Amino acid sequence: MPKAIVTIGFFLTLCAGTVAAGEMWITNEKDHTVSVIDTTTQELKATYNVGLRPRGITFSKDFSELYICASDDDRIDVLDPDTGLVIRRLASGEDPEQFALHPNNQHLYIANEEDALATVLDVTTGEAIAEIDVGIEPEGMAVSPDGKIAIVTSETTNMVHWIDTAAQQLFANTLVGQRPRHGEFTHDGTRLWVSSEIGGTVAIIDVATQKITHEFTMTIPGITQDLIQPVGIRLTRDGTKAFIALGPANHVAVVDAQTYEVQDFVLVGRRVWHLEFDADEQHIYSTNGISGDVTIIDVGSLKPLKTIKVGRFPWGAAFRPD
Repeated sequence: MPKAIVTIGFFLTLCAGTVAAGEMWITNEKDHTVSVIDTTTQELKATYNVGLRPRGITFSKDFSELYICASDDDRIDVLDPDTGLVIRRLASGEDPEQFALHPNNQHLYIANEEDALATVLDVTTGEAIAEIDVGIEPEGMAVSPDGKIAIVTSETTNMVHWIDTAAQQLFANTLVGQRPRHGEFTHDGTRLWVSSEIGGTVAIIDVATQKITHEFTMTIPGITQDLIQPVGIRLTRDGTKAFIALGPANHVAVVDAQTYEVQDFVLVGRRVWHLEFDADEQHIYSTNGISGDVTIIDVGSLKPLKTIKVGRFPWGAAFRPD
């Protein structure tokens, strides 16, 4: 049975304008839980138990099911987000870390970190329909908007591996910076952004050629370069901005997505991992692992509005609109 922790508070208006109604779901690695934040009140509303060491998290396309990588249980937990109950468990292969749901709402592409594999799972039958050999310690996973390509980043091999989703086979590899953690397709599917944590770089890759067209680093005054470790990336739908989580630098970078110039750095909690927008991109939420909280950033002003305590070592985030 799930354990629900309900926080009751009064609403505080943090900025002008209508706040997007919905819920932000957060995985907490050390507590083996997911926390739920009401995005209207910007308060913690519930916490539910899940499998061991939850990390990757995503909703089905109709938001009726929530998929969670229970990494230390080697499975995917499927939750009913209305009740917080785990309604089924799917064998995922060893140590699932990140995953991506195909636009067909049926195939889940999973990075199996310990096995150097990408598993393709049918979420309706629970069957693994393919296991694809990739580089050592795969982590980042993404599927192109048209569903034709999946990519996985391998942390130790320092590569992006390109998968033809019709054939379920690799067709290309791209060498990137040291320890790539996350890949994010632009909304038009023409480019792929890849963060390399230890290399401190972000690469922009042409999807048609699988070649790097641009690569950049970032500098924050007063912070040593070795602490600026790019991890999670989110791109606005209009293609104008990129938000990049910078790990132990405790900042989120805001980058012009056309010129690749850094516009600003936003101070958040300690060891920021991943990011997620609310429904209309008014706000972006950062998961701050070591400080055990989530920071809400106003996208218009690029100011942090509020920090919310969640569980221990928050990692992933997924938004469900009302």
